Amino acid sequence: MPSKQALVRRPGPRLAEGLVTHIDRRPVDSALALRQWESYVQVLRDHGWHITEVAPADDCPDAVFVEDTMVMFRNVALLARPGAGERRPEVADARAAVEALGCSVNEIRAPGTLDGGDILKVGDTVYVGRGGRTNAEGVRQLRAAFEPLGARVVAVPVSRVLHLKSAVTALPDGTVIGHPPLVDDPAAFPRFLPVPEESGAHVVLLGGGKLLMAAGAPRSAELFADLGYQPVVVDISEFEKLEGCVTCLSVRLRELYA
Repeated sequence: MPSKQALVRRPGPRLAEGLVTHIDRRPVDSALALRQWESYVQVLRDHGWHITEVAPADDCPDAVFVEDTMVMFRNVALLARPGAGERRPEVADARAAVEALGCSVNEIRAPGTLDGGDILKVGDTVYVGRGGRTNAEGVRQLRAAFEPLGARVVAVPVSRVLHLKSAVTALPDGTVIGHPPLVDDPAAFPRFLPVPEESGAHVVLLGGGKLLMAAGAPRSAELFADLGYQPVVVDISEFEKLEGCVTCLSVRLRELYA
């Protein structure tokens, strides 16, 4: 059976200093953020996900956004080389966590840069956002790592948001969803469904037609329910102040086999 393993990393004491690029900085309530993170992790557990907590990185304000440290395809973890240099120390302990789970490990090397949040997988197609934190050499190395495993790597432009998955994610049937003002090229995706709210573009597939999504997108949740899915909402308001969303708070490992 496919695995339901997830890596998470608790927010550190410097969370409020996290990088912001496309929005204005707002005060972050660190105590509330911790409670929201705990609720997010509990939802994963409640839906059958086995949680591995990556060692804290208290000197790295953005370390809670653990998805940016790697990309998974099959049982291979491609370790990122974040486009923001101050985030690169986040990767070492994430590597230790996936190695302990038995993953094969590869890595992006200089001068390549790649953030995990720039990757959207739809079946064997791997979309990679190009133009922000991920550069052309990072895309080349991604292709070299995953195409031999059967992936089809497709680069798409990203200029309006931090990462590709700040703009789009995908439903279980492979339909890509996004809030049109933030999507550079909806035509890059064979099936695209516009959603009415920015945070409605972000879903984590929990299994069984259940979609983990932010509480701030009720109209999008209603749209997904009309399509036959079951939204499971969490409040992540403090992370949204740092350009975070439900996807970047975990790494989902779906293709590890016992």
